[in-house]
Amino acid sequence: MFLLKKILTALILPPTGPVLLALFGLWLSRRKNRRWQYGGLLLATISLLALIALAMPVVGNALMPASAPQAPISAEALRRAQAIVILGGGSYYAAPEYGGDTVGSASLVRARYGAKLARETRLPVLVTSGSPHGGRAEADSMREVLEREFGVKVRWTETASRDTAENASISAPLLKANGVTRIALVTHASHMPRAAELFRREGIDVLPAPTGFRRASPSAVEDFLPRNLRPAQDALHEHLGLLFNRLKDAMP
Repeated sequence: MFLLKKILTALILPPTGPVLLALFGLWLSRRKNRRWQYGGLLLATISLLALIALAMPVVGNALMPASAPQAPISAEALRRAQAIVILGGGSYYAAPEYGGDTVGSASLVRARYGAKLARETRLPVLVTSGSPHGGRAEADSMREVLEREFGVKVRWTETASRDTAENASISAPLLKANGVTRIALVTHASHMPRAAELFRREGIDVLPAPTGFRRASPSAVEDFLPRNLRPAQDALHEHLGLLFNRLKDAMP
């Protein structure tokens, strides 16, 4: 199921999804029926225009789930937390300047914010994420960065999970065994609705501590230039994840 989810996600998200639709449209345009020809050309045109639009940061930002938090955790909410949980966000594999696998850009953003919260509160820290694509576990890389570069001690390291659902299902028993049922959850703002829901299903009270907010560029023109698919990819990935969770719940 894990591999199937990854394959389907890669085929649906841009750029692959729109490109496949455009190719299908071009194939239809070669049919002898004139309606199929026009329909195919229209599908190909719309797909390529959609790909251009999705590469505009303003479109990607607008696609963020409506339930995504728009502000960081408050001091009042943070005081209620019993621990800080930081989710992995990918690895930088075989980094020559670091001598091997280390944290990717998203994991580093989360680790940095988690370290800030840990220094402010002195709460125990759990890092969670395995090595879904092979190599070193993301949690091990985050622990190393947190301890060596940010000076924050990591209490628990969960290295078996492959996705957000497993982050929650594997971390929750570990937290409960140590008397922790209320956490400040650190992940990207766009990822927070899905991640928080999965931890709550495991009986953990979540205080969202989002980071990596998407904000408009100081230059409005740049937000309308087709230059970056990442915001749209991240937003659509979260919508697919939320849809998958709903479908999974609906299954007998």
